[in-house]
Amino acid sequence: MTAQQLITALQKEANPNKAKILQGFFKTGKGQYGEGDRFIGLTVPVIRRIVNQHRALSRDAVPALLKSPIHEVRMAGLLLLVEQCKKAAPAEQQAIVDLYLAHTATINNWDLVDLSAPTIIGEFLLTRPRDLLYTLVASPSLWEQRIAIVATLTLIRKNEFADTLVLAERLLSHPHDLIHKAVGWMLREVGKRDEALLKKFLLAHYAALPRTALRYAIERFPEAERKRFLTLDKPKPDACKPEKRR
Repeated sequence: MTAQQLITALQKEANPNKAKILQGFFKTGKGQYGEGDRFIGLTVPVIRRIVNQHRALSRDAVPALLKSPIHEVRMAGLLLLVEQCKKAAPAEQQAIVDLYLAHTATINNWDLVDLSAPTIIGEFLLTRPRDLLYTLVASPSLWEQRIAIVATLTLIRKNEFADTLVLAERLLSHPHDLIHKAVGWMLREVGKRDEALLKKFLLAHYAALPRTALRYAIERFPEAERKRFLTLDKPKPDACKPEKRR
């Protein structure tokens, strides 16, 4: 089984009309974050089905997929790595992470990051030092920065919040909306497990927190509490006290 066989299987399912929609949705126009990316019009379930049919493909074939100019082909390569990572021994995990990090330049849209970083990077770091997260967040690459914060989803699910909060703080002044959304998403995930900790972070950093990140972070709060956060001028220690029941 070869990478070209998988690519051919993907191309057989191509949908030109869907491709035009995806190219707009993923901002592929001039000056946009996905500038120049090419789509053939496949949904994620279709790609997963085709990848499952080619799951015997060797890891040696994955670089050819990750270097493809076609978005869905790169996604297929990442999905293969995710599945291999789930079954890999520790030494193999290191090889998968090394391969992944060598191709971050083509893991270059939010969907590619989000479906791969929690498993490939997050799972790898569960039992290891977290230095890699801080190297990635300090990178000039938007995508490596997003990989860093989104990878912590796996840590959050294990009730490990410290790295998420440190990274979120470091990204407060980031100029890009895609980072604001990722930070807000991870903060919301922290809040699902420790609401008091989330509120403490929000109050401490309210003045610097991008509005988009704040909206994502408080999405699960009751409406009255969301409104209080959105109308705060500055952090107030009692701003988040729940209303007394009448």
